[in-house]
Amino acid sequence: MNSITEIWAKSKGTFDSKSLSQILAFAGDGKLKDNNVTSREFRDLLDQVPSSLLKQFADNCLTDGFSDSGLALQDIINQIGTRLGFTIEHGLYRGKQNDIGFDGIWTSTEGHSLVLEVKTTDAYRINLDTIAEYRKKLIEQNRISKTQSSILIVVGRQDTGDLEAQIRGSQHAWDIRLLSTDSLLKLLSLKETLNDTKTIQQINELLKPREYTRIDKLIELIFLTSKDLQLAEQTEEDIEQIEELPTEKKKRKSSEDKATPVNFHEQCLTRITSKLNINFIKQTRISYTNKDKTTGLICAISKPHKQGQHEKFWFAFHPHQNDFLKTLNNAYVAFGCGSPEKLFLIPYKDFEPLVKNFWTTENEDRMYWHVVIHNRDNKYLLAQPQIEKGSMVDITKYKV
Repeated sequence: MNSITEIWAKSKGTFDSKSLSQILAFAGDGKLKDNNVTSREFRDLLDQVPSSLLKQFADNCLTDGFSDSGLALQDIINQIGTRLGFTIEHGLYRGKQNDIGFDGIWTSTEGHSLVLEVKTTDAYRINLDTIAEYRKKLIEQNRISKTQSSILIVVGRQDTGDLEAQIRGSQHAWDIRLLSTDSLLKLLSLKETLNDTKTIQQINELLKPREYTRIDKLIELIFLTSKDLQLAEQTEEDIEQIEELPTEKKKRKSSEDKATPVNFHEQCLTRITSKLNINFIKQTRISYTNKDKTTGLICAISKPHKQGQHEKFWFAFHPHQNDFLKTLNNAYVAFGCGSPEKLFLIPYKDFEPLVKNFWTTENEDRMYWHVVIHNRDNKYLLAQPQIEKGSMVDITKYKV
């Protein structure tokens, strides 16, 4: 019998119309228990699915109220933590004598640990002393640091007024952060629209308890996020300049020439997934990795730019993207030239030596390389202008 991950992999739309309780019924005995077949298959599925399906599953847990909904939500929340860049240690579904009953431990790249507590509802009073005791025992066992740890409570819905008041009035107020599942999903959605993973690391700081009498850090965070989100738009505006021409002939294309920005990343990713037989998870706006973060890629797209009787395609390649690819055992760059059918998948080891030969744009707050691909009678040529004018490398063989 196929696992639920295998069922989903064979037909990506299989679960779109099914409730989470129906999906879990296909796994093992259909009951979530610590380290049983159902839990292993469910966590493996969560490792593979897009964030839109994570949201659907979370909504099922909060609205359907099936028998294991609280346990399933615990796994879903931990999966969101993984995608936000934390290293996750799963907790137990149900407490056992002599075991610590945390729902998860999220450790950031800077070494701060969040002891997780997940609740589908705040209708019942939470014993904060019990959760604080979990953290205390973890500290005593040297599994987390006292100075670099705190508690994160995630509840099912946004109406958390009673719980907020309970936390504010407790002795543990300075060690606890509280947010809703919906807000956590919005944070994941934001991450997937950003360009640089360093920005999301800054945003993740919000999950730590902070005293915000002075709000400089919050303002700085808003500024950094806004700047990151503007990056792609600013770069696209720059590319609308005809940068090959002498300075006096440069001009911005008229608004009539500016078509609606192209958007066929997902179709490109489908073709890449099929070719490499790897399931990729979105990390940022155009970066993806497999489950183990050993293989990944940057997937950029461009509309056609006319050049006489020929066409060319123009992409920006940023230093943070270069740094991301360097961290992977197997890395690729992908360029969609006008449509998913004109897609080029280049191993990073072949692409990296060519980067130094691209044009660059540099200003006060950013620098990037220009990747220009020319279509000359169905031969695709990558410009290398820093070698000499007109120098190109044939990349036709990398067409998917």
